[in-house]
Amino acid sequence: MTFDLVPLTGDRTDHYRQLCEQAAALVAGESDRTANAANLGALLYHSLPSVNWAGFYFFDGQELVVGPFQGKPACVRISLGKGVCGTAARTRRTQVVPDVHAFPGHIACDGDTRSEIVIPLVHAGELIGVLDLDSPQPTRFDDTDRRGLESLAEIFVHTLTSH
Repeated sequence: MTFDLVPLTGDRTDHYRQLCEQAAALVAGESDRTANAANLGALLYHSLPSVNWAGFYFFDGQELVVGPFQGKPACVRISLGKGVCGTAARTRRTQVVPDVHAFPGHIACDGDTRSEIVIPLVHAGELIGVLDLDSPQPTRFDDTDRRGLESLAEIFVHTLTSH
């Protein structure tokens, strides 16, 4: 199967609606976590402007461990409650960080990153991991991104539980 990235049209809300449609088509019928995370990370990295890292960290029962991603090499393990990813995982709430240097305990995996958004992946009350996107642009992510990426994260979580 080949998959072509379709250019996004309309406003940013439309972009996320289109990305969710593309994501759903990309993972349709596939339940492998690694395969779906790899494809969704690539979809986000190549579709969203001003993103220098897009990928997943998975919870191994103790800490977050880097999963499939696009971008520079990443931190391999992150403790719950540490940095933006660990905070999203511990609180199970999306973290939208306009300036990573102002975030207490930020973990700088890529010195070019200026803003970040991290969406927790939770199913039936159990932490699966997080979806993480970084940008070299300050204040890159906002509530439109939060809503869109939370919807995309739901598509990913559904693939883990639908088979």
